[in-house]
Amino acid sequence: MNKNAIFTVVFFLIFALVSAQENSWTLTKCMETALQNNIEIKIRQLEIKKTEKAQNSVLNRMLPSINLYGEQGYNFGSTIDPSTNGRVSSNIQNNNFYLNARTNLIDFSAFANAQKDKLNIALAKADVEVIENEYKLQILESYYQVLYIQELLKIQKEQLKQASFNLDRITKEVAIGSKPQSDLYDMQLSFSTEEIRNQETEQLYAIKKTELFQLMNSMDVKTDEVVLEPYFKGATKNSDYALFNPKIKLAELNYQNSLKSIRLERASNYPVLSAYYGYSTFYYKNLKQVNTNADSFFHQLEDNKNQQVGMQLSIPVFNGFRNNKKISASKIVGEKAKLLIEKEKQQVEKQVVLEEQNKRNYSQLQYKLIEKQKFARASFATTQSKFTSGKVEAIVYSSVKNQSLAADFEVLKNNLQLQYIDLKINLLRRNQL
Repeated sequence: MNKNAIFTVVFFLIFALVSAQENSWTLTKCMETALQNNIEIKIRQLEIKKTEKAQNSVLNRMLPSINLYGEQGYNFGSTIDPSTNGRVSSNIQNNNFYLNARTNLIDFSAFANAQKDKLNIALAKADVEVIENEYKLQILESYYQVLYIQELLKIQKEQLKQASFNLDRITKEVAIGSKPQSDLYDMQLSFSTEEIRNQETEQLYAIKKTELFQLMNSMDVKTDEVVLEPYFKGATKNSDYALFNPKIKLAELNYQNSLKSIRLERASNYPVLSAYYGYSTFYYKNLKQVNTNADSFFHQLEDNKNQQVGMQLSIPVFNGFRNNKKISASKIVGEKAKLLIEKEKQQVEKQVVLEEQNKRNYSQLQYKLIEKQKFARASFATTQSKFTSGKVEAIVYSSVKNQSLAADFEVLKNNLQLQYIDLKINLLRRNQL
């Protein structure tokens, strides 16, 4: 019986630990879940698969195209007899069969198209990375909005406990006559104000958590049981200031694609060498001749077969300057794509510069906020002692306590803001936390 009791206790402890771990969400877990649930990303991943399936290699493009044709026809009245090639007045049945095969031995368009197919796959993947990067930035911002409120709520709850304790103490002191009734009114007002503020923060906390999990498309999670964890990984110090933002990568791939388009248009000016093979045969029968001596079906097919083998060289000479105009237009598209690379780099660099400036500002402010927090805590400690001894009124005590609360949250928020900016810069620079 004792062993069963021990096992039961251990089971519930393990269950409680597992439940606590399931209710604890890290930033990494939120991002992984969001990326798995995002419908737009799933659609773009299917687009990648479609592009991969549609890819044709150079060898595949150079494989011959083979076509088999068969037809059966009837001629009535005056027609040509295939056996004599003369005009006769009769009804004739014709069966014709053709087999054609053709392949390009030298075709510069095939090489250009094969290269564009590979580039299209890279473009589809880069497009997904851009969507993922923007989505991660949204998750990061929403996550830290919830984290700010979560940590503020912890501070407010501790202060509310202290306010409840002081209210009980003042109530008792007023009851025995050691404190005036006005102190009780002030303390009741202060406690009611903090209670309302705490409730408003809890409501905002619930709304922001719901918004976060809606953004993650995780609708089956009980958000009221979820607790977010701060991101404890230290800021990365990388001397390499090169940008690896997906938007820049996509712009570079678009520029490469425009260069391939120029090559493809130019390939239309180059000769194409083709080889071909043809096989044909036919069967005929005069329907008016009942006792005809026409050969059998298979015998005619064997006698009437014809084969053709050859090579063809096609050299473009003049097309009304249409292809030259297409090449000129493709060059303009290439220049535009090149400028878009610089545009994306400038936009990302501007964002990074602003975030780094914000980081410096918050870092400089941190020392002052910590100093203010120290002073506020010392003031609150002395005021609380004076309030206990009856040297200050309840309204003064509540004011000093609120100042201490505000100082604590300012330090907390500044720390979280520094952490948020570091992670945002990492996502902007390298698309990773």
